[in-house]
Amino acid sequence: MAIRIHIPTPMRQHTDGNAVVEVSGETIQAALDALGEKYPAITQRVFDNGQVRRFINIYLNDEDIRYLDNLETAVKDGDEVSIIPAVAGG
Repeated sequence: MAIRIHIPTPMRQHTDGNAVVEVSGETIQAALDALGEKYPAITQRVFDNGQVRRFINIYLNDEDIRYLDNLETAVKDGDEVSIIPAVAGG
């Protein structure tokens, strides 16, 4: 089962420059774990003590996982996951 994870530009240095990485898994957590196995340095950019960092948003097919089942949200072949760092400024 192939899940496509979209990597934001500032994190691509941790995925050898790849904008999209294909992984497998049955949940968001499993897919992100598989991403971390391929590219260990990205794990610390996404997670803090096992939880998604406060200023990182994860979307499954354009839906914020916080409004689904969070990291336990089921994924299927062909789904797209996006890692979106929050942007602030003024």
